[in-house]
Amino acid sequence: MIKDAKFGTLLIHAGQKPDALNAVIPPIYQTSTFTFKDAQNGADCFAGESDGYIYTRLGNPTVRVLEDAMAALEGGFGGIATSSGMAAVTTVYLAFLSAGSHIVSTDAVYGASRSVLEKHFSRFGVESSFVDTSDLALVESALRPNTKLLYIETPANPTMAITDIAACARLCADKGIKLVVDNTFCSPYLQQPLALGADAVLHSITKFINGHADVVGGVIVTKTESDHKLLYNIMTSMGPNMDPHQAFLVIRGLKTLGIRMERAMANAVKIAQWLEQHPAVAWIKYPGLPSHPQFALAQQQQEGPGAMICFGLKGGFEAGKKLMDNVTVAALAVSLGGVETLIQHPASMTHAKVSAEAKLRAGITDDLVRYSVGIEDVSDLIADLENALSHVSQ
Repeated sequence: MIKDAKFGTLLIHAGQKPDALNAVIPPIYQTSTFTFKDAQNGADCFAGESDGYIYTRLGNPTVRVLEDAMAALEGGFGGIATSSGMAAVTTVYLAFLSAGSHIVSTDAVYGASRSVLEKHFSRFGVESSFVDTSDLALVESALRPNTKLLYIETPANPTMAITDIAACARLCADKGIKLVVDNTFCSPYLQQPLALGADAVLHSITKFINGHADVVGGVIVTKTESDHKLLYNIMTSMGPNMDPHQAFLVIRGLKTLGIRMERAMANAVKIAQWLEQHPAVAWIKYPGLPSHPQFALAQQQQEGPGAMICFGLKGGFEAGKKLMDNVTVAALAVSLGGVETLIQHPASMTHAKVSAEAKLRAGITDDLVRYSVGIEDVSDLIADLENALSHVSQ
C-alpha cells in the first residue's frame, strides 16, 4: 500500500497482508487451534518469543486483520477485537479500574455502559460518577484523588451532547487519569479521539463500522503499546474474543464505511432541517444544525455531523409512540448505524435500566425519540416521517 495513504484507501487495504494463496479478501481462519512446527516452536509461542498463533481466544489471523485495520484508521498502536461492544467496554473497565478506584463518565452514556458500573463493578468497590461531560467545569468538579478513568461518549447516546475531547485530555494528563472515548456514533471516519489526546478509543462495531445489522462486535484501539498489552491480556484471560467469522463480516462492512457514512449523513442533514421546521416537533438535537448547543465544537472536533438525530414531539411520549407505530420505512428497533433507518424510544428501551432520576438528570426525557438515519432515498424517509406525523396530530 502507498505511504501516507488517505482514509478511503486505508478503509480498503489497511490490515491486509498476502496469504499463502494471495487471496484478494482475507480468508476466514475458522479454527479453534493452530499446530506448531515443533515442540520448541510451541514453547516459543507460549513464551511470547514467536508471533505464531496458538489458539483463537489468544489471537486469530482473520481477527488480526480487523484489529490492525482499526488501529490504522484510528491512528493507534494496536486494536483488540471483542465479541460485543459491551465486551469492549467491560475490558476497558477491568483494565483501568480496581477496588477503591473511581470513574467519571458521561451522564447520558449508553445504558449498559452505565448499569454495569452501578450494578456490578460497585460490588467490588468501584465508585462511579455521571455528569454532563459537555460541561468541562462539571467534569473537573467530579474528579477525586482516586479517579482513575474518565470515560466519555461523544456524541452522547442518545442526547447528542458533545464533549470536548482535547480539553478532557489536557485535564486527565494533568492528573494522571486515563481518558477513553466511545467513538461509536462518529466512527473514525468522522472523529479521531487519539489524535485529540485520548488514551484509548472503543466502538460497538455492530453499528457504523460493520453497517449491515448482521454482526455484534466491539473493538478497542490504544495509543500506546503498554496500554495495548494490558487490555489485550485482560481480554484473552477473560475470553470475550471475537470469532473469525464475525471479523470477516466486519472487514467486509468496513470497506464501505466512507460511502455509507456520506450517504447517511447527507440524508440526516436534510431530515434534521425538515424536522426542525415541522410544527409537531418541540425540539431537535443534531450536530449539523446551528441550534445544537455544541454546534461550533462539533464543527471543530468532527469531520461531519453524523447520522444520528434525537428529537421530541409537542405531544410528549404518546405522540412519539404514535409516530413510532406509524412509520413504515424506518424500522422500530434498537441499535443504529446500519444501512437501514431505525427509530426507537431510549427511555423505555436502550436506557430502561437507568433509574428515572438519572435519566432525567441526563436529559433522557420520556418524549425523546432516537432516529438512526440509513442510506435509503431521503425523499422516502421524509415522506415516511410526514405520514407518521400526520397520525400524531389526529
